[in-house]
Amino acid sequence: MQLIQSSTKAQVSSRLINLYIISSSVCTLFLFISFFLVFTSSKLPYSSSHDAYAATSTSLEHVVFGIASNQKSWTTQRKEYVRLWWKGHSMRGCVFLESLPRDHQNHTNDTSLPPVCISGDTSGFRYTYRNGLRSAIRVARVVSETVALNHSNVRWYVFGDDDTVFFPENLVKTLSKYDHELWYYIGANSEIYEQNRVFGFGMAFGGAGFAISYPLAKALAKVFDTCIERYPHLYGSDSRISSCLAELGVGLTHEPGFHQNDLRGDTFGVLASHPLSPLVSLHHLQHTDPIFPNMTTMQALQHLLKAVNVDSQRILQKTVCYDRWFSWTVSVSWGYAVQIYGNHMLLPDVLPVQETFKQWKKGPVLSGVYTFNTIEQHPDPCRRPVVFFLDHVSSREDGIMSIYKKSYANCSYDMASPRKLEEVRVLSHKLDLNIKQLQAPRRHCCDILPSTGGKVMDIAIRECKDEELIHMH
Repeated sequence: MQLIQSSTKAQVSSRLINLYIISSSVCTLFLFISFFLVFTSSKLPYSSSHDAYAATSTSLEHVVFGIASNQKSWTTQRKEYVRLWWKGHSMRGCVFLESLPRDHQNHTNDTSLPPVCISGDTSGFRYTYRNGLRSAIRVARVVSETVALNHSNVRWYVFGDDDTVFFPENLVKTLSKYDHELWYYIGANSEIYEQNRVFGFGMAFGGAGFAISYPLAKALAKVFDTCIERYPHLYGSDSRISSCLAELGVGLTHEPGFHQNDLRGDTFGVLASHPLSPLVSLHHLQHTDPIFPNMTTMQALQHLLKAVNVDSQRILQKTVCYDRWFSWTVSVSWGYAVQIYGNHMLLPDVLPVQETFKQWKKGPVLSGVYTFNTIEQHPDPCRRPVVFFLDHVSSREDGIMSIYKKSYANCSYDMASPRKLEEVRVLSHKLDLNIKQLQAPRRHCCDILPSTGGKVMDIAIRECKDEELIHMH
């Protein structure tokens, strides 16, 4: 009996020991896993909604457009500007008119233009700006009426005029660096200081186009009609929109790729010195000269779009390099023009906008003051840089080749002058900017290549090295 009790005690003791060992092992394993998870999570970047929006890139399917027009302008040339950029198979939105055009039935199935929507009645709203246009109220309400279309899977609402030319791929690329789940109001000011002083530096000018994120647009639409009742004294639609957004506590996020183009005449200087941001829009093209010589305005835009269709993100991006042998300075505004200066110029002296244009309207001194650095053109055309305009562009196995032909100028020159050149060939690679490059853009570098002939210059564009400086080596 005693032997049996001893054996039983031994078995119980052994089981307790095994249970203790197993429990200790489980606890140790649990502590180890917990420590590992805490340690690794501290090393991981902070997870937020930003990660979620960055994981799925924004596309045209996430954008809804609201285009403001009127029956008279829409039935003339204005709709041809929209036809240049509208992609019916991948775009959603409306052009808003006060009434249907007479030929509406002939265009109901025309997917090259946005469908027509009829604006609501605005007769109940007050408008007291003297000599202003009451239609500003109807145009302002395009924002709330576009939201009321109730499209699904929307991230951004984009608004513009019927003479706003958007570059859709660049628009989407630009918006992709912002979290669409936050409240954003994105656009640009006028190029004229006086325009901004009068209408507000915190206002996105409607002709340049502007974007409002989905949650902000939904909130704005709910309060918009009651809000604009407080602003009968304002002149335009964009002033009413920015005022109501200000009441919601939201300010303007500036994006220099939107262009109001409050300029007249030759806008070459502005286009040839575009900011590092992608080109998003152009406006007022009927008030300026055609952007390419010997073409109509529409032909010139179609010519620019040939380059846009090959490499939209590089269009107008300025790259500067130097010919050491002749001490020339070469400025490439990709897809548009190449300028060659017959002397050495430091990079900061090449970047200002050449004042090739005229001010928007005559008036006080500030009417001729711009919101960017300008430099006057030399009064003698023969002492200005030699300009080569885009002739054609094509994709090849080794990259993209764009060719620029000299613009004629009746000037004498010697063999050390860049005027002896007839053509510039530029080799580049398709630009595809990531989020970080959009947030912190950097200018590209270029090299002058050995040429096969005395009348041709070959250039290669590339990313600059980490510590590379753009200067005469």
